[in-house]
Amino acid sequence: MTGYVQVSTAAGSRDAAISLLNSAVKAKLAASGQVSGPLATAFWHLGEFGTGEEWQIILKTTKDCYPDLEAHLIAAHPWDNPEVSFTPLGGSEAYLEWVTRATS
Repeated sequence: MTGYVQVSTAAGSRDAAISLLNSAVKAKLAASGQVSGPLATAFWHLGEFGTGEEWQIILKTTKDCYPDLEAHLIAAHPWDNPEVSFTPLGGSEAYLEWVTRATS
């Protein structure tokens, strides 16, 4: 069985977040995803502390697809250096098989 990951990034607007979500799923780099927000955020940017609101994008994919998904998100993202991270994803055998089929 291949490995699976949940990938996270954020965007400054709902429209940008939906665009990233749709482009990744349509390209079959992720099986599915969700957008939530706006979420309050605190961060460091160029040495300065900041706060604001962001929309979070969560995508489910295989470890094999992750490098291409990461490259896609970075290239399509409106920010110069977006946060793109992943955590291991477990689940039912049927669900994980679906993730594999949906990204194949």
